[in-house]
Amino acid sequence: MTAFLVLLLAYTISQFDRGFLAMVAPDLGPDLGLVPSDLALLSAGWFLAFAAGQVPTGLLLDRIGPRRTVAGFMVLAALGAAVLGLARDFSGAAAAMALIGLGCAPALMGGLYLFGRVYPPERFAMLSSLLIGLGTSGDLLGSTPLALASHALGWRTILFGLALVTLATAGLVLWLIEDPPRLADTPENPVGNSVWQGFAEVARMRALWSIFPVVFVSYAVVIATRSLWVGSYLGSVHGLDALQRGNGTLAMSAAMAAGAIGYGPLERLIRDPKRTALAGCLVTGLALAGLGLFGAGSTALAVAALALIGAAGLSYGILMAHARRFFPAHLLGRGVAFMNIVFMGGAAAVQGLSALFALEAGGLSPDALYGRLFLAYGLSLLAATAVYAFAPREPVAGAPVDPRRNETGATPPPRASAPAGPGRAGRA
Repeated sequence: MTAFLVLLLAYTISQFDRGFLAMVAPDLGPDLGLVPSDLALLSAGWFLAFAAGQVPTGLLLDRIGPRRTVAGFMVLAALGAAVLGLARDFSGAAAAMALIGLGCAPALMGGLYLFGRVYPPERFAMLSSLLIGLGTSGDLLGSTPLALASHALGWRTILFGLALVTLATAGLVLWLIEDPPRLADTPENPVGNSVWQGFAEVARMRALWSIFPVVFVSYAVVIATRSLWVGSYLGSVHGLDALQRGNGTLAMSAAMAAGAIGYGPLERLIRDPKRTALAGCLVTGLALAGLGLFGAGSTALAVAALALIGAAGLSYGILMAHARRFFPAHLLGRGVAFMNIVFMGGAAAVQGLSALFALEAGGLSPDALYGRLFLAYGLSLLAATAVYAFAPREPVAGAPVDPRRNETGATPPPRASAPAGPGRAGRA
């Protein structure tokens, strides 16, 4: 339980880091002389650095475990927050956002790796959904509470405080997390092969090819809506003030947290991560398209659609649980990291393309601009979901090697019962 809570704190900070820009943008933008397209590029830079950070993350998780990997990267995130608090122009802010994104790279992956090594596959979806859903509280803090704090204290003070909290969390990870036993390095279980060899093995798995498109798009369109556009959309299209925008964002964030937690029990009920994720992506795509077509006509309808997008859209954990079925033990760290590259690479690409779209469509009215943007998001997700419908449910040749095996290659006996999260002996 102790380790679960510490990893939850790290992931909560990561969630806050990826969404805070939307709330401080009204103050940060004028202070640094930035326009909306600059802010979109800053957000895209966070996700691009986050995606790039998955390369060393995957290798380090497989070789040295989550303890030092998560703690070391979080020091970089703390440094990035401090640099952003000192930034004076776009280049300084861009460097800071890249550092923060890189530092957050293993915040979730460390937990997923630990769950995959310690617990049987059927518990992976539930534990990952709990971690993601509860960690989304960081997104809640980045809505109305952040808007109020930024107004009262200033955005620079918020960033310096974030740096201190992040650094303290890195210390807790070092102190309280225990790495699982190392896997035996054998020809059949080549833990020591290079990161590129491991990623190449994952990329060659044909079963994943029809999963990649929905992984690339599903998280990207939801997080772009939440972290980049929701505040300006509610302000420019519906005329809401700062507090009202914060409340609308809070509704979406709360729905994201509840939806992510709810996906775990839903998957246990359906007993099929593919069907669970397929339904969620279909609902999300339709809700985004509906927001684009009809959202400008009613503030209540727009907020309801945003909440539905949040509730159904955080299918990340279930899609990861589906992909995880195809990873052998020696590739677990690099497998989940590779999938996260696709998730976050999609987020970076969508936000970058969104910035170009906003520049090219500068002559459109706000309702037309956002209507086309959200409709494009919805149609893209529906197309990717159609491809995902043809993905295999599980490995054809049987279950993958159990990633819980220990140094000797032996698999430990099943546990009679297990706590909600792994921790140090004597502290759970």
